[in-house]
Amino acid sequence: MELHQLRYALAVQKCGNFSRAAEQCHVSQPSLSQQIQKLESELGVRLFTRLKRNAVPTPAGRALLERAARIFSELDAATREVKDHVTAVRGSVKIGVLPTIAPYMLPELLGRYSSKYPTVEVIIEENTTANLIELAATCDLDVAILSLPIADERLTRESLFTEELLLALPPGHAFSRLRRVRMSDLETQRFILLQEGHCLGHQAFRFCDSQGIHPAVVFRAAQLETLIGLVASGFGISLIPAMARRIAREHQPTYMSLVEPRPSRVIGVVWHREHYHSRAAAALIQTLRELSQPSGPFEVLPLKP
Repeated sequence: MELHQLRYALAVQKCGNFSRAAEQCHVSQPSLSQQIQKLESELGVRLFTRLKRNAVPTPAGRALLERAARIFSELDAATREVKDHVTAVRGSVKIGVLPTIAPYMLPELLGRYSSKYPTVEVIIEENTTANLIELAATCDLDVAILSLPIADERLTRESLFTEELLLALPPGHAFSRLRRVRMSDLETQRFILLQEGHCLGHQAFRFCDSQGIHPAVVFRAAQLETLIGLVASGFGISLIPAMARRIAREHQPTYMSLVEPRPSRVIGVVWHREHYHSRAAAALIQTLRELSQPSGPFEVLPLKP
């Protein structure tokens, strides 16, 4: 069994027939077909069912191709790892981020990172928690920054810091004149939350429920900045991540901390357990750790044990 034979077989699976696979591999179709036949002869089993216009992997073919894909993934990782030992930090790194985190964390993170590693291209994927988990689990992302906990055992998870969720009020709201506001005080208030699928909306609703509060949700927004604008315009109240307060806006809500227990979220970074991190990706994770220290720029609360 030769590596080029496995490459040809994977190309046939991807392209769906022998002629397109031959074009992709830059060989003639007879040569590619001959190598597939040799592989089948060596293994004593058909790898593909040849149809008129298509080639479909047999059950035995699918089993071989699944392992072959892992072999080439490991070979690619080994090649990149070796090159990393002899080259500077360069190349690209793909980072996934929640939309409720990206505008507030990335400027500081990428400013610090790019000043150290100016030749690295950073590709940003903003998406929901469910989609970021799947992208990280299939190694389509080097790392993802999101809100923990995450139950997916395919991923390595690392907590960075805990962030308070602040009560956001329209300017001049009666609560802004109080020294202390409890969750029970919010029972009759009109809430604005993010749409279903955004974990921040779920976290806010779950915290209210844990305190026996059943908020009257009058608006659901797709973007956090839209939600903040609605609060600032007097349409209702909400729970907003503390990091969002740092953005300068023409119309700003009034922010307050609730009386204990204060709502919060844990910001963390995840990646696939078997994913090889290039030096560029490893440096990005280290930069995240440095910025998340108590002396760093992100607003930090002590993590609960």
